[in-house]
Amino acid sequence: MQWTNKGGALLLAGALLALSGPFAATTASGVPGAGAPGGSGARAVPRTAAAPADPADGPDPIDFAVVVDQSASLADKDLARETEAAALLSQGEISERSRAAVIGFGSSEKPGQSPVREVCPLVVVDAAGRERLSDCVQELERREAARTGPGTDFPAAIRQAVTRLTEAKAGAGTGAETGTGAETGTGTETGTGTETGAEKKAPTPKVVFLLTDGKLDVKDSPEYGTDPESRQSNGEKRLTEELARARAAGVQIWPLGFGREIDRAALTAMAEGGYRGACSEVPGSVPRMRVVDTSAEIDKALQETFAAARCARIAHGTVGKPPADLTVTIPPIATDGSLTVAKHDPKVQVTYFDPAGRKVPVRGEFDGSSFEVSGQNGPVEALRVKNPLPGAWRVHIEAPEGHRDREVAVRALWQGRLRSTVVLDPASPRAGERVKVEVRMQTRRGVVITDPRQLAGLTAAADLTGEGFAPVAFRLADDGKAPDARAGDARFTGTATVPASATGTLELVTRMEAPGITSDRRPLRTSKAPDAPLVTAALTVDGAAVHPGGTVRGTLDVTNNDSAPRTLRLALADQTPGAELAVAPATVTAPPNGSTRIPFTITLGKGTPYGELGGRVTVVDPADGGRTLRGAFLNVRVEAPPTWWERWWKAVVAGAVVVLVAGALIGARILARRRRRDLTGVTLELRQGERSHDSLTVRRGQSPGGAFAFAVDEPYGGPPTLRRVPGGGSSAAHVLRRNGAGDLLLRLRGGGQVPVRLGEPAGIGDHELVVRGGRPAPRSGRSPSWPRRSRRPGPGTGGDTGRGSGPGSGIGPVQDPVGAPTDGTEHF
Repeated sequence: MQWTNKGGALLLAGALLALSGPFAATTASGVPGAGAPGGSGARAVPRTAAAPADPADGPDPIDFAVVVDQSASLADKDLARETEAAALLSQGEISERSRAAVIGFGSSEKPGQSPVREVCPLVVVDAAGRERLSDCVQELERREAARTGPGTDFPAAIRQAVTRLTEAKAGAGTGAETGTGAETGTGTETGTGTETGAEKKAPTPKVVFLLTDGKLDVKDSPEYGTDPESRQSNGEKRLTEELARARAAGVQIWPLGFGREIDRAALTAMAEGGYRGACSEVPGSVPRMRVVDTSAEIDKALQETFAAARCARIAHGTVGKPPADLTVTIPPIATDGSLTVAKHDPKVQVTYFDPAGRKVPVRGEFDGSSFEVSGQNGPVEALRVKNPLPGAWRVHIEAPEGHRDREVAVRALWQGRLRSTVVLDPASPRAGERVKVEVRMQTRRGVVITDPRQLAGLTAAADLTGEGFAPVAFRLADDGKAPDARAGDARFTGTATVPASATGTLELVTRMEAPGITSDRRPLRTSKAPDAPLVTAALTVDGAAVHPGGTVRGTLDVTNNDSAPRTLRLALADQTPGAELAVAPATVTAPPNGSTRIPFTITLGKGTPYGELGGRVTVVDPADGGRTLRGAFLNVRVEAPPTWWERWWKAVVAGAVVVLVAGALIGARILARRRRRDLTGVTLELRQGERSHDSLTVRRGQSPGGAFAFAVDEPYGGPPTLRRVPGGGSSAAHVLRRNGAGDLLLRLRGGGQVPVRLGEPAGIGDHELVVRGGRPAPRSGRSPSWPRRSRRPGPGTGGDTGRGSGPGSGIGPVQDPVGAPTDGTEHF
């Protein structure tokens, strides 16, 4: 349909504007991180601005040494790949409290040679330490025959690494204990859970990562004997002794071999000969050897080995040659991580973008995350991120001409250090009473983990300790079997009986372990309740979806068997940072000798982040030493408030439809009216008596507004003719018009207008005009009254000279189609 009427076009434009406006408003208001570079236009999700993290709240540290084979059997390209792999480990470590050393080794066969070369002494892997490691690790590529022999002295390499990892730390504040802190047994350092909270600190794991392409070769090293055979034999014995020393010192050995000349049995013996403890009870975290086919696979294999040894996970991203955009995904459960970029060429420049499309700083804080880059001037670069935004990170790489021939790979090493939120039922159990423990996990930001897939492979347990009894360990499960309420809800439940000998305070510590996941092991302390408590309570919190600033309802049921009223306090614990929760009333009074039900509300702050709300509400009896009577999880999901469009879209769409339908009807009516008035196809015939002088047919487009202007020309000596007059409104022309009802009207030049019937002559000067063709006028219920006129003009009319229409002209006042007198004005 072609819209030719301005009113209809305006209606249509208004309807389209109404439909598009809400979308535009939503987009404009939804740019995340307004003012941040690279805003994406998606709806902004409030993120909790975490306070600067205490280093002790981050990943557990690890002391490690990367020991690299520099023997003559390695080609230069193999040594270069070993160097880059060593750099990936030192740059990608996620804890700023860890320590790292890099050691090259060969053999000692001549005076002045040493079997080991400590290119990077043990250094704390903080910002300055990582830059130091980025520089010194490059020394591995420089093999000097005068300083290191061409053989492969495993015993000397392991001895040097163990010595460095077990020597006392210089100064305090390095984040780990002094001395070895290891045991000679085969048990793991994780213990059985009897070490509670911060009272007893686990020793820092010590790990050696050994890279080699061959086998023990000390046949030309004089220190091992007088002939090649005895030297090799003595070398094997010395290796066994060094491995036993490593085991005694609590140092793990993780060998990684590459190539076809590898002695797999020797590598297996190294892994099994060192300390067999692990960072957790998760399968795969116990030392083992690994072999890859070529040195090209070393970096990937070594990072995977490193992740297993320090209970982290590795996410492999994309590869590409600069310029390119690479991506790697960090899951929601990650709390600490490093993006490592194997550039190979220091000329490659890297820019990092978070999942919201925003460029992040290489140092400092941004949107609740902290960033620290290292290795920008080396072949390996890493961005350490604390509290990373989950999702697909984009790494943009650029390089000048001549430095774009090698593929760049990006990976993410991450760990989720989760906090446990625990509810005990009853909150203060009696001696001999069975207690139910329910645990759910949340990140450092307070984001509750609700997707069981993120906790795949997780094992959970708890340890109950206290005065008067031996520690009680028990299992927690999310399998839907009693006492667990529902399988797969990411809530782990278990039961234990408080020993009858319990006399005082109780302490509960939960242990959760999975690949890449550790728990903080914060203790939950409570006290043993008296045998017959005077006050008991039950708490319920409504499960609901609310918006920031909204409220959640709950109910407190209290039974007070005391003879006096008790004032109880409602408290909130383990709140999501930024939630600003408030409970009302904060205190309640339980009347004596009876039960009462008290409703309460929890109000969310305006800045509460979206998602599952962490924390719990408890009821405390201050008169009983602050004893917790009962606790309950906040089973609340915070959702974004609806936008104007989401709230009113139905009304807007309905209104727009009405406007469009009305516009269409009006347009159709206008178009029908225009068609009724259109004179296309009408033929005007000029006659005199029975003689036809001329005819003129109205063509398409010649009757704008239903009017056709024409003139009668009377050439000297010739018959009169009809001529169209463009413009239509000229007073020097006759006008044939069709009104909205379809009736024909003829306005003579300079005179009034009269009705005309198809096929009937109408006087026009000395002539007659007959109108034929076109569409006949529609018949209504009442026929119009057509006046009769004389067919002969009276004196004084003149021909077509336009000299008035006075008396005798043959045209007088007439009646219009509805019977009203006309003065020449058209009536519609």
